[in-house]
Amino acid sequence: MDPLTHAISGAVIHQLGFKRKAALFVLIFSAIAPDLDYITRFWGTDIFLRYHRGITHGILALALFPAIMAFIFRGKGGFFYYYFISFLAYGMHLLMDLTNQYGTRILSPLDWNQYSLDLTFIIDPYITIGLLLTVILGKMNKHRSAIIALCALVLFAAYIGGRAYLQKETKQFLKTKIDANIYKVYPLPNDFLRWWFVIKSGDEVKTGFVDLFSRKVCIYEKYVLNNNDPAIIESKKSRIVSNFLYFSRYPYAEVRREEKRTIVIWRELSYSFLAGDRFFSRVVMDGNGKIIQADFRF
Repeated sequence: MDPLTHAISGAVIHQLGFKRKAALFVLIFSAIAPDLDYITRFWGTDIFLRYHRGITHGILALALFPAIMAFIFRGKGGFFYYYFISFLAYGMHLLMDLTNQYGTRILSPLDWNQYSLDLTFIIDPYITIGLLLTVILGKMNKHRSAIIALCALVLFAAYIGGRAYLQKETKQFLKTKIDANIYKVYPLPNDFLRWWFVIKSGDEVKTGFVDLFSRKVCIYEKYVLNNNDPAIIESKKSRIVSNFLYFSRYPYAEVRREEKRTIVIWRELSYSFLAGDRFFSRVVMDGNGKIIQADFRF
């Protein structure tokens, strides 16, 4: 989720009745704190891609950050009180990020693998607007603000549960139409009944759309993996590609050979429904196979 949505979630938790001094600040700051890793963008978009949702989104940070906040604000209402509310807000951030397809290293530093439920897109306006309305209604009716916030959290859980049901139905329907070994279904922006899929059988990967309303499956593209190409192997030595592959779950490399140079283009297929070159890495080599340029588009 985006930082604005996370900040609003901290304000919603505040409405549940946590009214001690500095509680609102602690909740909002804790709700956005995992995204402090945005600072890595100063070192390049590929560095950001590698380290975003890493250690700051893991269980160690979930245990340590609230302790820091509680120690700082302990004189304003008690250590355990501020540890608890900071833990709630920080944990809410991790849970919300876990629902979308970007991937979160939730078990870091014990396990650096990415985990995701693939239920929501990176930015979900329905969640953002719902939380914002909760804050507004709570301000307009302060006597019932706690009930309003509690209802909003229940609706949030129901929304996520509903999307999980639709995802399950989509995957089951897809399996009746196409035979494959691996099936992955991803959400599309602002859509409920249309889902993006990536399926894999051996070295063949297919991408496309599933429409639950019309009960149709549309294959968008077919790819044959060829990671033994010398140009592809050489491109992996680039820092850009190395960071890209650390993030990517379904990478695909395409080799374009020209008269005096070779270009290797890496794409992340789980995002290939996006218009333009997104999650796209390009490596240019000279006639001798030496890397002369590498870039990444986020």
